[in-house]
Amino acid sequence: MRVAVIGTGYVGLVVGACLAETGRNVICVDIDEVRIARLRNGEIPIFEPGVEALVKRNLGAGRLSFTTDTVDAVRRSEVIFLAVPTPSDEDGSADLKHVLEAARQVAAGINGYKIIVDKSTVPVGTAARVRELIAGLTDQPFDVVSHPEFLKEGAAVEDFMKPDRIIIGCDNPRAEKVMEDLYAPFTRTGYRIIKMRVESAELTKYTANALLATRISFMNEIARLCEKVGADVGEVRLGIGSDRRIGSKFLFPGMGFGGSCFPKDLRALNHIGRDCGVELKMVRATIEANEAQKRFIPAKIRAHFAGELKGLKFAVWGLTFKANTDDMRESPVLPVLDMLLEAGAVVNAYDPQGMENCRRLYGDRVRLTADCFAALKDADALVVATEWNEFRRPDLERMKRLMRGPVVFDGRNLFDPAQMKGLGFTYYGVGTV
Repeated sequence: MRVAVIGTGYVGLVVGACLAETGRNVICVDIDEVRIARLRNGEIPIFEPGVEALVKRNLGAGRLSFTTDTVDAVRRSEVIFLAVPTPSDEDGSADLKHVLEAARQVAAGINGYKIIVDKSTVPVGTAARVRELIAGLTDQPFDVVSHPEFLKEGAAVEDFMKPDRIIIGCDNPRAEKVMEDLYAPFTRTGYRIIKMRVESAELTKYTANALLATRISFMNEIARLCEKVGADVGEVRLGIGSDRRIGSKFLFPGMGFGGSCFPKDLRALNHIGRDCGVELKMVRATIEANEAQKRFIPAKIRAHFAGELKGLKFAVWGLTFKANTDDMRESPVLPVLDMLLEAGAVVNAYDPQGMENCRRLYGDRVRLTADCFAALKDADALVVATEWNEFRRPDLERMKRLMRGPVVFDGRNLFDPAQMKGLGFTYYGVGTV
């Protein structure tokens, strides 16, 4: 079975490389000629643990190839994945222009029965739109399948190879059988294929992300309450997380969620509800709570320095929205950087993988340093914004010697408050005492 994957971002590249690893012949397609040239040389344009080794191994074995020619890739493939971006439009809805343009290209290449797989996160009704568009451009037989991805940036390869579930939304047994065969290598050890109607599959991804985001925002609100009543959110988290009905995942408070999925997916789900006349109050509340949480650390900074930030020097550890990625899209650190720069502060920042993306966003307005300690030299305060492992157990004495003012705003609760205060730091966490 030959597979084409249209789009070589975080999702498409992982899908293509992982399917090739099972012995499939995979053609990855992208309109970016520079990106494709790099990939043909084994150069990975994103940071995602494990992807580089997969790409190089399968390139060498001849199972994985890269092209800018969508039509040719479609002609040579049986299954075509659409893994293109679906960013938020101005009204919060998912912008489907990339999906629909990919569908037009697919239609131009159909030369026999094909299965078109919506892998991008798309609103309910997208498969029907794709089907209608393609049917208007070709009389060749095809099916459209909704197959949402559940890949976490930073652990995407592991998630693909060992999925909790494989969801297939399909209305034709023929296409269903092909998808089952495609994913047979992943189900031999018990991982489940869950079959459902197309519309249910389309809604499942949005619902999952909304529920996870709600847990994060709920804990962030509890963290703010903890600070007012003298409780410690870490203790509260352990207390509730030990309840098997609740579990311990997605209960860590912080600076708010970001990235390419949660924010845009909640906005899209909220828009779907409005279009259908259904008021999704909890979804809207989660969006609002997250926006409020992103202002939490900036407010603490302004309060500590009485609003006088001009000329002060801030070290920032972490730029990406989470660890183990280079992705800064809607990162919670962005409101912090914007506030500091607008107030006239000097910002020295370090991130193991996010430096180049920060440079694209801020140019030389944010000074990027060689390592985390270089960022601390003569700093009036440190902001910890991402939970990279190398930030968890630093040399605290060295930190204090380097800083002009030993003030720490720990947006990820990486440090022990009692230890920090015992060493003479002024320490601010999220929901800690």
